[in-house]
Amino acid sequence: MRLWAWVVLLLLGLGLGQKSGGGVGGRPYAPSPPPPMSPGPAPMYPLPGPYPAPVYVYPGGGGSLGLVPVLVLAGLALAAFLMVRGLGRAGAGPSASLGRLRLALLVRPEVQRALRRLAEEADTTTAKGLADLLDEVALLLLREAPAWRFGSYEAREGSEEEVLALFDAWMLEDRSTYQETFRHFEGKRQQAPYTPQVEPGGRYLVASLLLAVRGELPRPGPLDREKAKEVLLAFAGSTPFTLLAFHLAWTPEKEGEALTEEELLVLYPKLDKL
Repeated sequence: MRLWAWVVLLLLGLGLGQKSGGGVGGRPYAPSPPPPMSPGPAPMYPLPGPYPAPVYVYPGGGGSLGLVPVLVLAGLALAAFLMVRGLGRAGAGPSASLGRLRLALLVRPEVQRALRRLAEEADTTTAKGLADLLDEVALLLLREAPAWRFGSYEAREGSEEEVLALFDAWMLEDRSTYQETFRHFEGKRQQAPYTPQVEPGGRYLVASLLLAVRGELPRPGPLDREKAKEVLLAFAGSTPFTLLAFHLAWTPEKEGEALTEEELLVLYPKLDKL
């Protein structure tokens, strides 16, 4: 019982001593258009008077219908089959994926300043603006690859609505790991007063990239340096037409602060060593 008390006190102390953090992103989501409605049968009207039925004469004589009507009927049957299959696929809707990549790297003030500048200047109201922001963040982190020390990657698939609901939940989870000192989300900016907490032993900065897209993302699994680069490049490969939502969270946000290894492992217990 005494051990549990120490654990609770440790977690509470870390929670109260959370470092600064920033977030930027948005959800420029437009629902997929509904599948096209199949046309109903054309109305039938009686002819105004009796007409003699046309007489068809086919080569070869006899009572055979001939080859042309058979081909016409086969073509109509094939067209109907393809139409029904296309409507079925349209009704199923496009699949969507959600991925979250976390990287813990050795902190540098230049990286903190660069992340803050990207967050302030980003257009968070359009898919193009978010895709551009994602490209710049991926480029910045790739250049910092020698400083990577820990990381994790997870992904889920589902309908667009399911993926966006999970996006909101994971975004809240990211935001709960720090004191929010800066936020730029869907065009709205917020800042909060904060006194930096500089502690001995602080070395790390954590960047968490959360992306929802139409289509597929890399499969989840243990992370190493090559896998982290693969995921970053796959994230950057999203376009304004496939991007559903993006959010970047990073901590510490204020220069001079850094996470200790103990804080890092308590806040993010599923990190792999890179």
